[in-house]
Amino acid sequence: MLDDRAKLLLKALVERYIADGQPVGSRTLSKASGLDLSPATIRNVMADLEAFGLIVSPHTSAGRIPTVRGYRLFVDTMLTVRQAQFSAHSLAPDQPQKVFSNAANLLSSLSQFVGVVVAPRRSSVFHHIEFLRLSERRLLVIIVSPEGDVQNRVIFTEVDFSQTQLVEAANYLNSNYNGLAIEQVRERLQREVESLRSEIGSLMQAAVAVSSDAMTETQDDVVISGERNLLAVSDFSNNMGHLRRAFELFEQKAQLMRLLDVTGQAEGVRIFIGGESQVVPFEDLSIVSASYEVDGQVVGTLGVIGPTRMAYDRMIQIVDITSKLVSNALSHHK
Repeated sequence: MLDDRAKLLLKALVERYIADGQPVGSRTLSKASGLDLSPATIRNVMADLEAFGLIVSPHTSAGRIPTVRGYRLFVDTMLTVRQAQFSAHSLAPDQPQKVFSNAANLLSSLSQFVGVVVAPRRSSVFHHIEFLRLSERRLLVIIVSPEGDVQNRVIFTEVDFSQTQLVEAANYLNSNYNGLAIEQVRERLQREVESLRSEIGSLMQAAVAVSSDAMTETQDDVVISGERNLLAVSDFSNNMGHLRRAFELFEQKAQLMRLLDVTGQAEGVRIFIGGESQVVPFEDLSIVSASYEVDGQVVGTLGVIGPTRMAYDRMIQIVDITSKLVSNALSHHK
């Protein structure tokens, strides 16, 4: 167990390292902590902190830097978050994808790191469809999701349908399959296609196929902003291996979704420090995240991804306020 003096020195060391990015020596730590201790006493305490695995000496430096374990203890027991400083910012109610894009940009601009928003999983329920004849055997399929998003797809048919036939097919689909999952619609159509006129049945099957593709492609599952900010972070710019791993993570959106899906399982802001578990497998990255809601129901997650050496108190404020702004913008958009 650490005594109060050791905790205070660890807190001062972490804060100084976050601010300066340089290993902290005993003389610097003495000034930063405000304690009237001799350099020898501080060196003894630092030796104890190192023995506990909370700090480490990089290379041959006389100074110390926090370990992942040291960061975790600091975040869990020593971090104080002051009153929010970002209340002037807002997100206007808009289409969900616009809100997500603006939120990612806001997270990035305020943090100067990477802003990430994981969008809600898209419904695969069939809602409404219309056909428009563009030219001979060329049709526009208009698909409306339960959330009100509209997607257009052009399909080519073997038969030249009249607009009357197209209205008939759309009415049949809308009246018989509304509210069913796309796969259910597909299965039922395969069984019922023989009872329909063959040409209309094939049209319906083609329409359901493009509807399924449209619902899958309608929006990005993960919206990312500010990756280039990491180029200005010395922790990455001085180590191309770290930078390369970070950019590989942003390219692998499925892995990024898994990371933030885990963070959305609890209320409030959560902090995941790189290397302490498989949640964030890169030692040089940390995630500060929070879930957002629509009409009181949690539907997605957002957060800031940056270096382990980040101002966690500031990131907590940024993420917390942005999650509330997103919740408000989505809940008030009709």
